[in-house]
Amino acid sequence: MPGLSATRRTGGALTVLALAAAPCFAHEAAGDARATEPWVIACLALSIGLYALGWLRLHRRATHSHRVWRRRGLAFGAGWLALVLALLSPLDELGTRSFAAHMLQHELLMAVAAPLLVAAHPLGTWAWALWPPARHAIGAALHRPAWRRLWRWLCVPATAWSLHAIALWGWHAPVLFDAALHDPALHTVQHIAFLASALLYWWTVLRAQTRAAQGVAVASLFATMLHSGALGALLALSPQAWYGAYVDTLALGLTSLEDQQLGGLLMWVPAGLVYLAAGLALAARWGALTDGAPRTRMPRTSSSR
Repeated sequence: MPGLSATRRTGGALTVLALAAAPCFAHEAAGDARATEPWVIACLALSIGLYALGWLRLHRRATHSHRVWRRRGLAFGAGWLALVLALLSPLDELGTRSFAAHMLQHELLMAVAAPLLVAAHPLGTWAWALWPPARHAIGAALHRPAWRRLWRWLCVPATAWSLHAIALWGWHAPVLFDAALHDPALHTVQHIAFLASALLYWWTVLRAQTRAAQGVAVASLFATMLHSGALGALLALSPQAWYGAYVDTLALGLTSLEDQQLGGLLMWVPAGLVYLAAGLALAARWGALTDGAPRTRMPRTSSSR
């Protein structure tokens, strides 16, 4: 179907841009959380409302493989709840006083919400919640040559991997991390960088179709597990606290060094297990593919006006 095909080709780009907007509102004015919470709620409510409408329309049109749509719906719901937990729960405020809580928030964005949301194919579903003229206009805009060249470059696995690694290591440098904690605008940029780079990274991993592409995806996952685990280990094993913003806090009943070590362990072990599990799952499929063969076929849908 032409409409579904167009949204499928451009959905990844919009996924990164649209889902990365939530942290922008969440940290727009850290000094007045009550003023910004309605914006966060509005963005999250709009995202799940559009997804539910689009999902129902696509589900009705599917001629087979309804299980695929149910699986995607569950993935979106779980990823959406991870965003809610990271941005609207007490965890967000606790992260200003506890490095470990802040790390948990970051891992929810990068290692939980991002892969689940990408696996849900949200933009292809959101597009079907729109009127056809709007859907076609968005598709036409994203098919302009300049945008398509940029998107092809971003979707190169090495590019996505590098951008995600730079975001992870760069924003955990003490000077940038402390600055973000004291500057709401910079904090916004930090969280957008984490979520957007994670969405792009997981898009290149989960979109792999051929045997060769999945081999690259497996290597990318294990490389990410190694370098993110190395950063977590450095934080967990360091004999001194890295971040001055947490030196005078005693959140969770821990000293600043103990709090940092706990945060490092969260990045090292639980987050590392996510990359390991995803890598093993892809590796299991990898051996069953023949070169050039697609992993799955999209479920057919009936024609629509």
